[in-house]
Amino acid sequence: MGESRGIAPPGAVVIGGRRIALLDRARVYACGITPYDVTHLGHAATFVWVDVLGRVLRHLGVEPDICRNVTDVDDVLDAAADRAGSRYDTFAAIQQFEFQRDMAALNVRVPSYEPRAHSYVRHVVRLAAGLLDAGAAYVRRGSVYFRGRAVADRAGLDHAEAVRLSAEYGGRPDDPAKDDPLDVALWQAAEPGHPAWDSPWGPGRPGWHAECVAMALSVFGLGVDVHAGGADLRFPHHAYHAAMAEAFTGVTPYARAWLHAGTVTVGGTRMAKSAGNLVMLDDLLADHPAGAVRLMILDRPWAQSWDYTPERLAAATRRLEDLYRAAGRTTEVGAPAVAETRRRLAGDLDVSGALDVAIDAGGAPARLLATTLGLT
Repeated sequence: MGESRGIAPPGAVVIGGRRIALLDRARVYACGITPYDVTHLGHAATFVWVDVLGRVLRHLGVEPDICRNVTDVDDVLDAAADRAGSRYDTFAAIQQFEFQRDMAALNVRVPSYEPRAHSYVRHVVRLAAGLLDAGAAYVRRGSVYFRGRAVADRAGLDHAEAVRLSAEYGGRPDDPAKDDPLDVALWQAAEPGHPAWDSPWGPGRPGWHAECVAMALSVFGLGVDVHAGGADLRFPHHAYHAAMAEAFTGVTPYARAWLHAGTVTVGGTRMAKSAGNLVMLDDLLADHPAGAVRLMILDRPWAQSWDYTPERLAAATRRLEDLYRAAGRTTEVGAPAVAETRRRLAGDLDVSGALDVAIDAGGAPARLLATTLGLT
């Protein structure tokens, strides 16, 4: 029997109740922005959680390879660019710059990879061809459709609800070219007002889900350790992403764990431009430190939806001050409190529990937590 004393165990985190054992690296795919508007708090919440996941992994001795894509080929973006009198790619590049500036102001680290969808069109063509070969897709009127009825079943949705969500997210369930309303376009035949590229099936553009699959598989290969994004992306986007990736590679599951960050609401309504209830990141950071905004996002279970109010931000500011005061204490409490703080963070990113331990103990645990959460 081999001698194992003195060898550090692999890093491990719990995400969504799943224990993920890791060696020295973790593949984390985060669904990024569609760059057509300014950054609001709802966007920021997801990316702060992904940033903290990466920081916790690094603290545990695992280097996070984070890929945060940019969906710069999208019908909503095309419409916004047209209203602005700009080319889609120029408009997207400007909006992406603004987003990156906002993330830097919020102390969100630059990801390892930041692929832009327009650079992965040929990858989508290959993906569509592979899924056709696998019998998971078909060609109709210059478009390539992925067979999607089983995706809704796997997600635990009844047909009517799946169709409703598909329509809400641009899936065109009423497209007469489809065999089934829940089939989705891997490749959409060219239409006026949208960019187009050549393909074996004629000119067209990538489908939304296919773009993410192509980028994720190109960057990481067969699968990921954690796939992250807002809870609103669970269906259809993430469900179709996993189904397409698994049908293409034959490897299951595509993701070892999913981190679906809770939805941010205002007055009980999901934050969205259409609802007119956006809370802009610029406005929050103009009057409050980035650490307070981050802590307002983080001081709860990551999957929990929550309602933004100025009072929540004020409470987070006070909580941050408590942590800073605790970090300044000179009395050291010893290893157990440090170990407990680490255990809380590795246990499903239990930031609230780690804060309670660190503030109560003070000293090293509080300093460790402030650094690990990106609050300094």
